[in-house]
Amino acid sequence: MFFIPGELISILTFPGIIVHEFAHMFFCKLRKIAVFDACYFRVGNPAGFVVHENTNNFTTTFLVSMGPFIVNTLLCLLICLPAYMPVKFFNLDHPLSYFLIWLGVSIGMHAIPSNQDANNVFQQAKEQVKHKNILAILSFPLVGLIYIFNLLRFFWADLIYGVTIGIGIPSLIFG
Repeated sequence: MFFIPGELISILTFPGIIVHEFAHMFFCKLRKIAVFDACYFRVGNPAGFVVHENTNNFTTTFLVSMGPFIVNTLLCLLICLPAYMPVKFFNLDHPLSYFLIWLGVSIGMHAIPSNQDANNVFQQAKEQVKHKNILAILSFPLVGLIYIFNLLRFFWADLIYGVTIGIGIPSLIFG
């Protein structure tokens, strides 16, 4: 297996990290959660972070924690879809198309929330499921997938996800 240090991956895919942290911040602001500190990108571990107040509202916890999954996935698709079409249909190997595909895939690579985000959702979901909260019930398999996915990052699961969303879905749509 080919190994590249995490810092180099962070530098090569920095737009995805910035969008990931922006998504956390966006949902904090949307749900009126106080933010105490934020770093959208740095070389190191973690590559970015948003420190915010805790909340007992499960929907808020879910949105803030899963925000990067929603935002990064959608942006990956929205950026790559129009960039893919000139390459696929017109055989135009324009640098802008490849730049946009890199941008979209780098954003898609950072869509998966951290294990800490998954822990936050899981802890509150355990309580909310007692109240038959549908979102809490649905969150259990999602949290499990996040844990598995984060284990598989060593095997390039994040790159596979970004390429699947950014190139695979447009390939399916436009055949």
